Amino acid sequence: MAKESQCNKCTGLCCRYFALPIETPKTKEDYEDVRWYLCHKGITVFVEDGDWYINIKNMCRHLSEKDYHCKIYDKRPKICRQYRHRDCDYVEGKYYYELHFKNDRQMQEYIKEKFESAQHGLRHNAKEKQKVKNSSRRRPSRSRKRERNEDTAGKRYEGFLSAGYGR
Repeated sequence: MAKESQCNKCTGLCCRYFALPIETPKTKEDYEDVRWYLCHKGITVFVEDGDWYINIKNMCRHLSEKDYHCKIYDKRPKICRQYRHRDCDYVEGKYYYELHFKNDRQMQEYIKEKFESAQHGLRHNAKEKQKVKNSSRRRPSRSRKRERNEDTAGKRYEGFLSAGYGR
């Protein structure tokens, strides 16, 4: 019995979307721009191997809805001709993205965690320092005060960098 080709089972999955690389967001404003993409129907954003992509669900106009074959197969674009069976979306298995955003709400939550949590940590540290400062009854000597300021400055930025921010 002949083995059935995956092409015979094809439903044109690869012809129903395209993904394009986008610049890696760095600032809160950059992430807000990505959130704007996600406000639109048929858009997802994913990160694979550290690279960011926008995925646009939009069926090729040359894909036959009747039999899922390409209506311009002999004249199809180069990217279609270079597509290999091993890359076929029909092959079983899942994609494993580092991050995958399916809507703007997910990105909004990510932004909140990434930026507001970092800001909260900095505000919390400032409040703690103020408490310590207010609870001191006697004034430290100048040299002691300078040592304490240098020490707290180092600790403040240590957490910031170890969390992967500011690099």
